[in-house]
Amino acid sequence: MGANMMRRLMKGGHEGVVYDQDAARVKELAAAGATGAADVESLVRSLKAPRTVWVMLPSGEITENMVSQLRDLLDPGDAIIDGGNSYFKDDVRRGKLAADKGIDYVDVGTSGGVWGLERGYCLMVGCKEKVFARLEPIFKTLAPGQGAIPLTPGRKRTTAEDGYIHCGPTGSGHFVKMVHNGIEYGLMQAYAEGFDILKGATSKELPEEYRFDLKMAEVAEVWRRGSVVGSWLLDLSSMALAENPTLSNFTGYVQDSGEGRWTIQAALEEAVPASILTASLYTRFRSRQESTFAEKMLSAMRFKFGGHIERPTGG
Repeated sequence: MGANMMRRLMKGGHEGVVYDQDAARVKELAAAGATGAADVESLVRSLKAPRTVWVMLPSGEITENMVSQLRDLLDPGDAIIDGGNSYFKDDVRRGKLAADKGIDYVDVGTSGGVWGLERGYCLMVGCKEKVFARLEPIFKTLAPGQGAIPLTPGRKRTTAEDGYIHCGPTGSGHFVKMVHNGIEYGLMQAYAEGFDILKGATSKELPEEYRFDLKMAEVAEVWRRGSVVGSWLLDLSSMALAENPTLSNFTGYVQDSGEGRWTIQAALEEAVPASILTASLYTRFRSRQESTFAEKMLSAMRFKFGGHIERPTGG
């Protein structure tokens, strides 16, 4: 993702210095026009003041260590941008530590994934207003721009129409992205359950007249066109079903990268009910287990009170 962001920036006229632990990735971007760096120290030395270093790493210790290293290398007036999926409370803490050295810390919730190079990236920025103003040319280049999406009636035009906003102070960008990803969990779960019901219409447990052998790829495609449930997630679902209608190339194991958990934690702290988002997170946990102890308990209780026999495997 970081490499494609650099490619989009260069395409937009920006110059960049790049570093990655994988030297091959650095070589690829250098061939595309970037300046390659052998290590973080040489990257910082190659930048002109005021320096801006954009970090794209997984949340947690690896980001923590990189930000700490940059704090020691950069000068007052320089800026560190964390564009990964960090926990917003970590951003608030790191922002205070950076401010003690006169370094600006910026958290940018970044959405766009592997498609961002061409489509652009939706950016949610947390920092001081003057820092946002200085760095805005970067955000504007990375963002999608208005494109073919019409303006919302009655709205005064802002940077939101171009795909990036200044959310507020440090931490707010990743807070907004955290909730964005929590909502994403819920939307994905709704689509998944809906298609599961469609697929289940072939069940032999249903009366024959209520059985329907539906073409899932066709349903997904027609819903993309004029339906109220149309979305980019549905577009991607239609693409996956067109490639393999049975999805046999997937196991059903669904990982979570942390933002869903943090969203639920924020809801608990704010005493805000979030039943759908919570259920979608738990479903991801469930996907990683073939059979839970809880399900065994359910089966045992059904047998004890009603004599219900478990369905034999494959039956």
